[in-house]
Amino acid sequence: MNAPPAHASSIAPEDTAAELVGHWIDGRAISGAGRRHPVYDPATGKMTRHVALGDVQEVTQAVASAKRAWPDWADTPAVRRARVLANFLALLNQHRDELAAIITSEHGKIFSDAQGEITRGIEIVEFTCGIPQLLKGDFSDQVSTGMDNWTLRQPLGVVAGISPFNFPCMVPCWMFPVAIACGNTFILKPSERDPSAALFMAQLLTRAGLPDGVFNVIQGDKAAVDALLEHPDVKALSFVGSTPIAHHLYQRGASLGKRVQALGGAKNHMVIMPDADLAAAVDALMGAAYGSAGERCMAISVAVLVGEVADKLMPILAERTRELKVGNGMDAQAQMGPVVTLQALERIRSYIDAGVRSGAKLLVDGRVDPHTGEPFSVPGHENGFWIGGSLFDHVTPEMQIYKEEIFGPVLACVRVRNFAAALELVNAHEFGNGVACYTRDGRIAREFARRVEVGMVGINVPIPVPMAWHGFGGWKKSLFGDMHAYGEEGIRFYTRQKSVMQRWPGSIDKDTGTDAGFVMPTAR
Repeated sequence: MNAPPAHASSIAPEDTAAELVGHWIDGRAISGAGRRHPVYDPATGKMTRHVALGDVQEVTQAVASAKRAWPDWADTPAVRRARVLANFLALLNQHRDELAAIITSEHGKIFSDAQGEITRGIEIVEFTCGIPQLLKGDFSDQVSTGMDNWTLRQPLGVVAGISPFNFPCMVPCWMFPVAIACGNTFILKPSERDPSAALFMAQLLTRAGLPDGVFNVIQGDKAAVDALLEHPDVKALSFVGSTPIAHHLYQRGASLGKRVQALGGAKNHMVIMPDADLAAAVDALMGAAYGSAGERCMAISVAVLVGEVADKLMPILAERTRELKVGNGMDAQAQMGPVVTLQALERIRSYIDAGVRSGAKLLVDGRVDPHTGEPFSVPGHENGFWIGGSLFDHVTPEMQIYKEEIFGPVLACVRVRNFAAALELVNAHEFGNGVACYTRDGRIAREFARRVEVGMVGINVPIPVPMAWHGFGGWKKSLFGDMHAYGEEGIRFYTRQKSVMQRWPGSIDKDTGTDAGFVMPTAR
C-alpha cells in the first residue's frame, strides 16, 4: 500500500503540484502560508490533494472577519436570515450529486451513502428555515399592575464548530445552519482527511446571499482547534469526535467561560429478542454494522443475542458478512467502500488481532478474502485502504473489542440468557450514544425504551438518528455538555435568553407609585 510519508503533516507547497484545499475567510478562498497535509483517495491509496493547515494567524484572521460581520447579521431580521438559508437549501438540492462525489472521493463511502448523508444535512437546513417561529419568545401581560414581562433569545456572537471525517456534510449541517439562523457568525474546522466538502458548502452559502464573514472555514489539525478554543472572541464551540478529545474540549472550554457542546464516542448495541423477525434483524445488522465501513458514531458494533436466537441467527449473519460487496464508492453494486486512511486500516486490523487473542471466535475475518484466503483487496484498486466485514461470536464484556470503539466494519456478538441480562449489559457500558431492540413484544419494547440508559433508542430501527426537529445526543461518555445538537436544543445552545420587565409611568387606571422600595418587589 502507498503509506503516507512520515513527514506528511508538514509537506511544503513546492513538494507537489497537487490541488490545494485552502481556507474560506471573509467570503473568499485563502491558500494560507503554513503547513500542508496530504489528502488521499481511499479507494486507490493515492494522494490527490493537499490541505492547508491553519495556525493562530489564520484563526485570528477568520475570527476578526466573523466578529466584523456579526453586528449587522445579528440585527438582520430572522425572516431575512431564513430567506438566505432557503436559497442555500435550493442550491444544496441542486448540487447534491456534485457534493456527494466530493465526499466519496475523499472519505471512500459509497455514493448512495454520501447522497443520504447530504439528505440528512438538508433536513437540518429545512428546519432552520423556520427560524422566525423558532426564536419566538414568551409574553406575559400584566404580571403586576401596569407591568409586562417577556423573553427573547439573542445570538452569542462568534461561534465555532469542529467536525469529524465520517460525515463531512451532515455533521457541519448540525452546527452552522442553526448557528447562523440564530444570528451568530460561524467558523468551521472540518477534518483534514476530507476537507473539500466544507469549501463547496461555503461557496454555495456565498451564492445564496450570505454576507461575507458570516461563515468561514479554517482547515487544520490540533493547532487550529487549540487556537479556536483559546480565542477570547469565540463564545461557543461545537465538537463531534472521539471521547478523549470531547472531554478535553469540554473541560478546557468551560474553564475559559465558553459554552461547549462535545459529542464523543460510542459502542452501540442491538438487542435481538427470540421473538424478533430474524430476516429483518439480519438486514438491519448488515446495514448498521457495515454501512460506511462502520465509520459512523451510530453504527451498531455489538449484537446482543438473547436466548436461543443466537444459534438461529449466527449462521445466516456469517454467510451474509462473507458475501458483503466491497468496492469503489462510485460502483453502484458496492455495499461498502474502503476505510478513510491507511492508519485507520491498521488500527482496525489491530483490533481484530486483539479479539482473536482474547478468545473471541472470529467467524469472518475481513482482513482476508473469504473466497481465496488472500489478503483482502479490490481488483484494480489493490493499493486502496480495503478491509471486508469481520464478525466475532462469543464476545464477553471484559474484551477490548467489546469495551472500545473500533470505528470500522467489525461486529461483536454477545450471548445473554434473557432480557434482563441484555438490559444490564447495555446499561453497564461507559458509552450511551445509540441502541436498538428488535422484538415483536410491545411490553418488552416499552420496558426497554424506558429503562435503557442510552440517549437515542430504536425499536425495530437499527440507527435511530433523530429527525431535524428533535435533536441528536447520547448519554454518559458519549456527550459532554447540557444540550443536544440541532432541534430546539440546538436553538437554545446558540442563543441566550433575555427576560424583559417593563412598566410605563402614569398608568391609565391609577398611579402605581414611584416611592423608593427597599423590599423584594412583588406583584401588586
